[in-house]
Amino acid sequence: MIAWPSPATLVAASTAAIVVGALLDRLVGDPPRLPHLVRGLGGAIAAAERRLHPEPTTVSPAGQRRRGVVLVVLVVGGATLVTAAVLAAAYAVAWWLGLVVEAVVCGQCLAVKGLRQAAGLVQADLERGDLPRARADLAQIVGRDTADLDPAAVARAAVETVAENTTDAVVAPLAFMLVAGGVGAVAHKAVNTLDSMVGHRDRRHLHFGRAAAHLDDAANWCPARWAAWLMVAAAGLSGADWRSAWRIWRRDRRRHLSPNSGQTEAACAGALDLQLGGPATYAGRPEAKPLIGDGRRDAGPADIAGANRLMSVTAWLALGLTVACRLALWGLLVHVPA
Repeated sequence: MIAWPSPATLVAASTAAIVVGALLDRLVGDPPRLPHLVRGLGGAIAAAERRLHPEPTTVSPAGQRRRGVVLVVLVVGGATLVTAAVLAAAYAVAWWLGLVVEAVVCGQCLAVKGLRQAAGLVQADLERGDLPRARADLAQIVGRDTADLDPAAVARAAVETVAENTTDAVVAPLAFMLVAGGVGAVAHKAVNTLDSMVGHRDRRHLHFGRAAAHLDDAANWCPARWAAWLMVAAAGLSGADWRSAWRIWRRDRRRHLSPNSGQTEAACAGALDLQLGGPATYAGRPEAKPLIGDGRRDAGPADIAGANRLMSVTAWLALGLTVACRLALWGLLVHVPA
């Protein structure tokens, strides 16, 4: 007979795993030679898309949308069930084994170090005056065309992606960990990876990726607002202008094509006294993005460092809040009779 840990023990071990996972992400990041959950999800999504969506021109828009729903169910449902089974097996053996496995899972669902490093490369390129290298490094972390961007536009785009990914890669995974530990983190990562791969408005994915895009918007709705509030607090703690961050967030948070991205972009723009958004080009197609913020100076390398600092402090605040909520739950469970 399997000797399951008590609910209080499970919550305590899972909470410790979240902390250890966050520290692993900060210290180790995502070594490229080691197996990684996101790469596995990406491979599974690409394989499923080839089977479900090989020739979009032969399928009606409604048929493409149905196939997109099937893709979402297969990927998100499969990733969630597999993770739950693996963690259940590990905790059934011993609570400490479950903690170790869940810590690795949680660490791979966060991207604080990876985001800091990627944006830091662009910052270093600009500081050296190497604009071609800065454009190339920026292209690795943004979806827009970068070949014709001037140094200020490169810096602004890097700040925007750090601000936006503070939700997607940091706060939202922690919010899902708060609710369901490593299983929740993987479910969110599956949704987010799906959106990044098929949730586009290009001809191939306009209908097929609609379910993935809408699910990602829904999954990140609460975490995006949580992230913005924490970023305002982070501005005060890191020496940025928290009053301006609050003011611009309240005024401009809806000035974005995404219902969520404008939340942290507005807070970041206010904190750093920048103006973000504006026209951008995606796959050769110009897109008129609304302006966010009042900043009148050009963005520069120092602003990328400022965005990274805001993201880092926001991540610590989100981790602290996650742990505090889970410890409160653990305290309740401890007093529940066995």
